[in-house]
Amino acid sequence: MFHAWTHRAVVKKAGPAFALALALAFGARAARADEPVKSRLDAVRSRGILRVGTTGDYRPFSFLKPGAGEFEGIDIEMARALARSLGVRIVFVRTSWPDLMADVQADKFDLAVGGISINPERRKAAFFSIPYLEDGKAAVARCADRAKYQSLQDIDRPGVRVATNPGGTNEKFDRATLKRATILVHPDNRTIWRQLLDGGADVMITDASEARFWEKEHAGLCAIHPERTFDSSAKAYLLPRDPAWKAYVDAWLRGQIESKSFQEIADRWGLR
Repeated sequence: MFHAWTHRAVVKKAGPAFALALALAFGARAARADEPVKSRLDAVRSRGILRVGTTGDYRPFSFLKPGAGEFEGIDIEMARALARSLGVRIVFVRTSWPDLMADVQADKFDLAVGGISINPERRKAAFFSIPYLEDGKAAVARCADRAKYQSLQDIDRPGVRVATNPGGTNEKFDRATLKRATILVHPDNRTIWRQLLDGGADVMITDASEARFWEKEHAGLCAIHPERTFDSSAKAYLLPRDPAWKAYVDAWLRGQIESKSFQEIADRWGLR
């Protein structure tokens, strides 16, 4: 079951809290014409461009359409809405899971989107927005074999081949958890589902949201107990360390969640 983030500490009533966050983000001072840019929020508005990093390989959040060179997905639509709120145009910057943190530290984009999970390692180098989705790891396998992989114990056995994409939380989870199964790294998360259908791998452990999406999109694949995830995590937008920028993005995202705008976008993409 899909749940937008609704914890009281994160999503509050719109109104005074929203106005306060915006005030903090934009600042109360009147800047002199010759005063240097003080925050990323100032830089984005001055530049007139919002640079958004995304991997383009994680449906339904971010997907680069083959041959078209266009991104689509829940977080892509959300990023476009954020750019509209700032009155700037948007430019998408392709990144990858192995390069994500290096790219944000190298100032290649102003935020990163695309089903990014909050974890301690990423927190050491960047900020996160407030979360917008609760999630966790679950297995997906060929429907004919789903009875074989009902638990981590079933999966972590000699001879079981577990597909994973490199550099993200899927590979990290597999390498920390699986000691006897064989981990097979497939370089392109956009096509990794074919490894299961074609028999190149037996199972994949990914976020429950992606497991559910694959089940709907690819006949023959089944998510295994996505309602009972192996762990818990939350998805959010990754931000360079800048308090004013985070305050603006948080206030905007909180408004999108409370107004049900985020839910409407998620519904269009079949996220449940």
